[in-house]
Amino acid sequence: MNPSATVAVTGLTVRHRRTVALDALDLSLGPGVHGLLGPNGAGKTSLIRVLATVAAPSSGRVELLGTDSAGHGERTAIRRRLGYLPQEFGYYPAFTVREFVAYVAWLKEVPADRAPAAVERAVRRVGLGDRIDARMKTLSGGMVRRAGIAQAIVNEPELLLLDEPTAGLDPEQRVEFRALLRELGTRATVVVSTHLVEDVAAACTDVALIEAGRLAFQGPTAELVALGGDSAEPGGSPTSAVERGYTTALRAHRGPTGRARESLR
Repeated sequence: MNPSATVAVTGLTVRHRRTVALDALDLSLGPGVHGLLGPNGAGKTSLIRVLATVAAPSSGRVELLGTDSAGHGERTAIRRRLGYLPQEFGYYPAFTVREFVAYVAWLKEVPADRAPAAVERAVRRVGLGDRIDARMKTLSGGMVRRAGIAQAIVNEPELLLLDEPTAGLDPEQRVEFRALLRELGTRATVVVSTHLVEDVAAACTDVALIEAGRLAFQGPTAELVALGGDSAEPGGSPTSAVERGYTTALRAHRGPTGRARESLR
């Protein structure tokens, strides 16, 4: 493992009753924007939840921001330094956007004298500055998602974990969000779990591909593109090149039988 890595996972196993979601996974991530790809049920959300310290591993070691996350006190300290957007997040519908993001800033122990400015900055960065005093229950689904992103970045996290962050965003908002990701990745470690390979192609410097709870590929986005070869579909684009590389990496991981090695099913 890289001693300077923000995320250092060794032998991570997560079980949900009789199902193995992650199987002795090793993963190391440093600063930059990392795309987390994989088929449905591959274990992406299980990994994000462990990294966010909201779920405990069945076994293995998880070191975040240079700290072993096994102890309660250590997890509390880590949470002040990370941001997390789950696929589904709770909020009080009667809260305004400002109140919702300010509440999370309080939970993250953002100093009281800095919190108001931090809230306004986070809300502006996601394009909701004109709705900052609107109640959450009046927002569209895409706006609620953007408010969720705002709460994840209000504490200027060193580790930012986003699970399907562009769900509900329109194409223009997704383009703006990718630009924000690239900016955040210049000074933090950002992990984006998504099934939209175009988001990875546009914003991520590195890709980790998981299938059946194991790491099938990790490397620069350009390396995944190269795996797709030179053949292109009619009207081919960098996005379709990433898709071909994704498929090639999965097939290589599965081997000649066409199934994941030592399938967990």
